[in-house]
Amino acid sequence: MNLAKKKMLACRALGVGKERITFVNSRIEEIKEAITKQDIRDLKEEGAIIVKEIKGRRTKEKKKKKRSTGQIRKKVNTRKKDYVIMTRKLRAYVAEMKRQAKLTPEEIKEIRKKIRNKTFRSKAHLKNYIGELKKWEHKNEEEKKTKRIIWKD
Repeated sequence: MNLAKKKMLACRALGVGKERITFVNSRIEEIKEAITKQDIRDLKEEGAIIVKEIKGRRTKEKKKKKRSTGQIRKKVNTRKKDYVIMTRKLRAYVAEMKRQAKLTPEEIKEIRKKIRNKTFRSKAHLKNYIGELKKWEHKNEEEKKTKRIIWKD
C-alpha cells in the first residue's frame, strides 16, 4: 500500500514538509479515500493525519546583531534593469500582435532581433516602426499589382 501521493497531497494542503506528516495506521482506509485538499484538512482535524513538530533549532531565536558599515553611497547601475523592463514590455506587445495575427512570423523574428539589440527606445517607437512596416508592405503589394508583365508571343 503506497501512500506517497496522499502524503504529497497532504504536504500541499497543510503547507509542511513530507517528513513531518504521519498517518495513523488505524485510519488508513479513510486516508486512501481522501482525494481533495479539504478532505486532508478534515482528516487532520479529526486526528487521522498528524503533523510532527519541527526538528532542530528554531529560527525564532534571537540572532546575533550584525554591525553596519555606516553611510556609504553606492552607485547603482540601473542599465540592465531598464533593459529587462523594456525588453519584456516590447516582447509582450509583439506576442499580443502575434495572437491577433497582425504580424507574419518573418516580421516577428525580425522585430524580436531588433528588440534584443535595443533598437527601440520605447513601446511607442516600436508601434511607429510596425506602422511604417505595414505601410511599406502595403505599398509593395500595390506596386506588384500595377507592374504585371504581360507576355506576348
